Amino acid sequence: MTLLFVVILVALVFEYINGFHDTANSIATVVSTKVLTPRLAILLAAVTNLGGALWGNAVAKSITSGLVHTEFVTTQTIICALLAGIVWNLLTWWSGIPSSSTHALVGGLVGATLATADGDWRSLIWSEPGKNHWWEGKGLLIKVVIPMFTSPVAGFVTGFLLMAGLYVLVRNWRPRTVGLWFGKLQLASAAYMGFSHGSNDAQKTMGIIALTLVAASKAGTLHDLPDWLSFLGHPMIKDADGKEFIAPWIKVACALTMAAGTAAGGWKIIRTMGHKMVKLQPIHGFAAETTAATVLMVAQSFGMPVSTTHAITTSIMGVGCAKRFSALKLSVVERIIWAWFLTLPLTAGLGWSLMRLVKSLGL
Repeated sequence: MTLLFVVILVALVFEYINGFHDTANSIATVVSTKVLTPRLAILLAAVTNLGGALWGNAVAKSITSGLVHTEFVTTQTIICALLAGIVWNLLTWWSGIPSSSTHALVGGLVGATLATADGDWRSLIWSEPGKNHWWEGKGLLIKVVIPMFTSPVAGFVTGFLLMAGLYVLVRNWRPRTVGLWFGKLQLASAAYMGFSHGSNDAQKTMGIIALTLVAASKAGTLHDLPDWLSFLGHPMIKDADGKEFIAPWIKVACALTMAAGTAAGGWKIIRTMGHKMVKLQPIHGFAAETTAATVLMVAQSFGMPVSTTHAITTSIMGVGCAKRFSALKLSVVERIIWAWFLTLPLTAGLGWSLMRLVKSLGL
């Protein structure tokens, strides 16, 4: 039972770190364009992250039952997966590199589950036949691998096209008028980005906690719970139509923790995204945030835990290229892309190594 509480605590620590690690995803552009001060931007991000975290359920369900087979998951597996994600997040945060918390967690979960299953690849769900639509298929291929490549492309292309369209729209406007109007519009786009970030990222940890409790229930750990802890035995609830939802207490705990982490800020990554990649004006910030938030909301509706970092970063790149290709600082972009490609394999390797260590020590 103590181990179960440790897992939940580590999951919430991951959520807190995710909050300040990915704060830049919500507010980097609105800070760099000077539409809001850093403190007001963080407050906006915290409030909208909280609202987004309480909305929706699809991503959490994908993490709970769509990526790995629960019979291969133990509480030790979850701890190792979370620790792998935490280590990677802290390393990239310290380096100021906007990497993906989503892929860090998924990589850690995949590696730790494989180690728990002694390398049995059946522990991973790559597809689920018999579904009526392609997006209903569960597994790493459809939920993680394909979106890993398509969401950045969608962010870049949509950001480029939206910015090009805005240039046509405002070509006869005075610069002062453009700055005034889009300074106001960027407040709405920043709130939209914060909401979509919360609806996607907070749900990952909700799914992890629910997965932990499901695994503990199958192992018989929850059979003798005292009455005041009986809520732990019901991580999933059903509505009148029989559809499963994450229990409200899990959603509230994760939402509040992410909001607290967001309020802590993440200035290193904010500087990278808001200043080092491309110089932004309010019209550019509006285009980038609107694009990234839309990509996230579409992915969330299909239960795909895509990277918020990938979405906003490639949106900024697309907007920058619409301005002029030379506006992008390719040395910074190169560092970011390397972090994207390395996140999944390195965190999977770290999760696998930690789980093998746990098993070798007989824990």
